[in-house]
Amino acid sequence: MKRRTFLAHSCGLATVTAASSILQLGLARSVAAQGAGDYRALVCILLAGGNDSFNMLVPDDSDQYGQYQSIRSDLALPRDALLPLAGTADSGRRFALHPGMTGLQQLFAEGDAAMLCNVGTLLEPFDAQALAAGTAAAPLGLFSHSDQIQQWQTAISDQRSAQGWGGRMADLLQGPNPSNGISMNISLSGNNIFQSGSTVAEYSVTPQGDGAIGLNGYNDGSNVGELRRQFIDSLLGARPGHLLRGEYRDRLAGSIEAQQYFVQAMQSAAPLATVFAEDPLSTSLRQIARIISVREQIGAPRQVFFVTVGGWDHHDELLNNQAAMLPAVSNALLSFRNALRELGVARQVTTFTTSDFGRTLTSNGRGSDHGWGGHHIVMGGAVNGGRFYGTYPEIYPGSPLDVGRGIYAPTTAVEEYFAELALWFGVPASDLDTVLPNVARFYDPASADLPLGLLA
Repeated sequence: MKRRTFLAHSCGLATVTAASSILQLGLARSVAAQGAGDYRALVCILLAGGNDSFNMLVPDDSDQYGQYQSIRSDLALPRDALLPLAGTADSGRRFALHPGMTGLQQLFAEGDAAMLCNVGTLLEPFDAQALAAGTAAAPLGLFSHSDQIQQWQTAISDQRSAQGWGGRMADLLQGPNPSNGISMNISLSGNNIFQSGSTVAEYSVTPQGDGAIGLNGYNDGSNVGELRRQFIDSLLGARPGHLLRGEYRDRLAGSIEAQQYFVQAMQSAAPLATVFAEDPLSTSLRQIARIISVREQIGAPRQVFFVTVGGWDHHDELLNNQAAMLPAVSNALLSFRNALRELGVARQVTTFTTSDFGRTLTSNGRGSDHGWGGHHIVMGGAVNGGRFYGTYPEIYPGSPLDVGRGIYAPTTAVEEYFAELALWFGVPASDLDTVLPNVARFYDPASADLPLGLLA
């Protein structure tokens, strides 16, 4: 084989999915003065497309169910099929889950899950009069998939940003460490804004096998593969005189070393006794549990995981689609909780959902359209579970929250939601505005009270 042909085959081996790993510098550092016993992790599940959460969490008091049934028309779930949740909201109201979410019903009853009601992107605290008068400030690109999914990841609703609040959190808590190059932020869904900071990027892994993404053919074990490996190693062993070539060489070498380090750690993971289903979310959460089990080998006192579950833009066939998809989310969460208990870290891991937006309560015929406020799930041993947080809107004609077609404005800002998670994770209150630039509009970081009281 000619040298140029061999180079063409060998030096273009980086896969697209490995891009974020190749761009990694040595980013992992322990949070100052914290050891393995202080481990904490956040797991963000993005329900991409805009989950119709008014059919995930349904009012179960008779008058409000009647209003729900009236406005939802053909999209309303039969009341006798709903799964009642124990307890009531502070207002005394009762709620129930979608019929397919038995796993979440169990988690709620056992105090390991809570429901956060009517949360969304806001520029200022909700003001019904200003909204009615048309003087309320609205988030940039409201109802737009691309803008709203970005704002949920950046927690900045008045401008577009390439940095997410998970990335800014990692910038704050994690600095350079040349030891292994494995980021605090680990993604099972590739590149994303949420985990991207100014110095920290996500470390992308796959839900299968040992997870780490390497160079094609570098570790294939064949005679040609071994020759390829030796040749690449010899190239990486030479120090280029050109500055950019040297930087590329360092990053590529660091990526290879990180991949090998990660694989070695994962191969030491003991098999999980907990059984997971084989749907995409379940396989991703099983892999996250495996990564958490080798956190000490990786040297990670803090980790943030990200996984996307797509397909929630149900303009059509809402009932059939949710009947298939919501049970998968519910069962995956239950299995993940069980795996975390098995590992003895249930109190140290908090899982939460996000989405582009809620959806219209009115039907478009067989589905619903883009909305605004919606409901979300928070799960973990540190969650003050079995409770409802935020305010589930009362559904009635002429509600000041209804901005048209059953689009209900949120009454809890994403900043309050994320501030609760960030503070629990270990972000100092004095640095909260670094992670969430607009948090002071909704919550005083100097307050002795938590934003929502979700987490202990």
